[in-house]
Amino acid sequence: MAFHNMRQNPRSIQLFVAAYEEQSFTLAAQREHATQSGVSQHVSDLEDSLGVKLFSRSVGAVQPTPAGTAYYSACVEFLKAHEMTLRAIEPFQGSRQGEIKVGMTPVMTRAVLAPAYARFTKQNPNVIVRIIDSYYGELTDRVRSGELTFAIVPSSIGSKGVRTSFFARAPEMLVSGRMSPYKHCQPLKLADLPPLNLAIPGPSNARRKLIDAYITSNGVGIKSFAEFDTMAGTLDLVSRGEWATILPMMMIANDIDTGKYNINPIEDPPLILETFVIEPARKTMSDVALDFLECVKEEFAFSIAKATQLLKNGGH
Repeated sequence: MAFHNMRQNPRSIQLFVAAYEEQSFTLAAQREHATQSGVSQHVSDLEDSLGVKLFSRSVGAVQPTPAGTAYYSACVEFLKAHEMTLRAIEPFQGSRQGEIKVGMTPVMTRAVLAPAYARFTKQNPNVIVRIIDSYYGELTDRVRSGELTFAIVPSSIGSKGVRTSFFARAPEMLVSGRMSPYKHCQPLKLADLPPLNLAIPGPSNARRKLIDAYITSNGVGIKSFAEFDTMAGTLDLVSRGEWATILPMMMIANDIDTGKYNINPIEDPPLILETFVIEPARKTMSDVALDFLECVKEEFAFSIAKATQLLKNGGH
């Protein structure tokens, strides 16, 4: 049945159903917190709309006609479906709305993003969060243009039109295949190791400068470099046994107890990655964006705490 006429609105149908079930306009009015005359008028409007009598009226009572009984069955299904449509939007009613577009580098998206996104969108179901996974240079350009609400990057190098603030820091780890000679979770001084086959990001990657400076300053022996600007490719190469890489702790927190890699803290001295939030200098971040950023920060801290504890316990 199509309820396309304006007089066949949910309220009129609800009052008709009450009158049918109570067989009284007066009792229907009491049940639905309406007036007797209001119920009567709604039913009359329905009858005019449908071109058929729904009730036969007598003093003190109303009796449904055969058409009224058929219409009642359809109305019950309609009200049930209408209730379901209202319940479908309940999670969105009263919630914040809007859209934020956030940039992150692969070291953030691999382990930190998913739990932060899941928690935030559950709490804010009507907020659209779009994620761009890219590298420092491109993310900076997109922030400057205003395309991104903010980005989290591994560099504090200033850029015109971009405001920078500290986000968090994390130690870098040496990651190698399980057949490597390094004991899983044991801290290592890289200068004491035989020359490494090391997979590193390309020169345009902000972390590359950090790694190069550490290797040069601390006399780390290198047998050969492989430049990989793909995180999935780097980890696949490392898992095959002859290559190692250097990755931030929060990125490999979920890998420490899997048995797939040997993961070793770098010590004497440690290699520390600092991360920063960049945003358009001409804009102020919305409360929604700030809350999402806080979710990411909390998940970052959780990943660091989890990894620290697993490393302390030997990966168990």
